[in-house]
Amino acid sequence: MLRMIKTELWKLKRYHILWAGVLLMALSVLLALFSSTAQDGSVWTFPFLVEQVIKNNATTIFPVCITLITGYMIAREEKDDTLKNIVTIPVSYRALLCGKLVAGGLVSALFGLACAVLTVLGNLIAGFPGLTALGLVQTEVQMMFNCLCLYIAVLPIITVSAYVSGGNMTGVIIAFVYGYGGMFAAGSVKLSNLYPITASLGMIGYRDYDVTWNTTLCCGSMALMLMLTAVILLTMRSSTDNRKSAKKKAKAPLKKGW
Repeated sequence: MLRMIKTELWKLKRYHILWAGVLLMALSVLLALFSSTAQDGSVWTFPFLVEQVIKNNATTIFPVCITLITGYMIAREEKDDTLKNIVTIPVSYRALLCGKLVAGGLVSALFGLACAVLTVLGNLIAGFPGLTALGLVQTEVQMMFNCLCLYIAVLPIITVSAYVSGGNMTGVIIAFVYGYGGMFAAGSVKLSNLYPITASLGMIGYRDYDVTWNTTLCCGSMALMLMLTAVILLTMRSSTDNRKSAKKKAKAPLKKGW
C-alpha cells in the first residue's frame, strides 16, 4: 500500500490539473477580499478574513475542487489506457483505488496549506490588521485540517464515482449541491453538528466564540463518512470486473456432440 501511495504521488507531478486546484484556492481568497468591499459595517481583520475564506472553502469551493481532482486521478488510468496493464499484476482494483484515495487526502492537506499561504498574501495586499505569528500558525493548521475533513465528507461521493464508468463529472455536480447544502444546514445547531460539510467546521472550532459545537457529534459524522466509504469499497465492483465477467460469459465453451 505504501508503494502504491508513493507511486500516486509521483504521478501527481505530471498532472497539470493540480494547478487548477491552486487557482480554486485563490478564488476562495479573492471572493473573501471582494466581500470586504461591501459597506455592511463589518470590521475586517486577519482573523475575520480567515473565517470568510474557510466558509467559502466549505460551502462552495473545496468539495467541488477535491472531487474533481481526485476523480481525475482515478479516471486517468482508464482514459490513458493504462488500467488494463495495471490489472495484470497481482493488485486488485480495490487496493489501487485505496492508494489513490489516500493520495487524495494528502493532496487535500497540501491544498489547505496553499490556501493558508494565499490568505496571508491577500491580507498583506489588503492591509487588514491582526496578523500575528500565532495567528499564522493557527491559520495553517485550521485550513489544512478543515480541507482534510471536507475531503472525508465527500469521500463516499468520490468512491461511488470511481466505480461508475465516466462518473467523475456526475460526482462533481453532486459534490457542488452537497457543499452548497452546508449553507442551509448552518441555520440549525443540531444539523450543523451532523451534516458532514458543516461538521468539518466544528472539527476546527470555527467561530467557537459564537457557535457552540458538539465535538462528539462532529467526530461521529466524520467517522460515519469513513465507514460508508469502507462499505462501498467492500461491496461495489469496478467496471473492469464487470467487463471481465461479461467476457467470461461470452467465451463459454460450446457443448460437444449433436
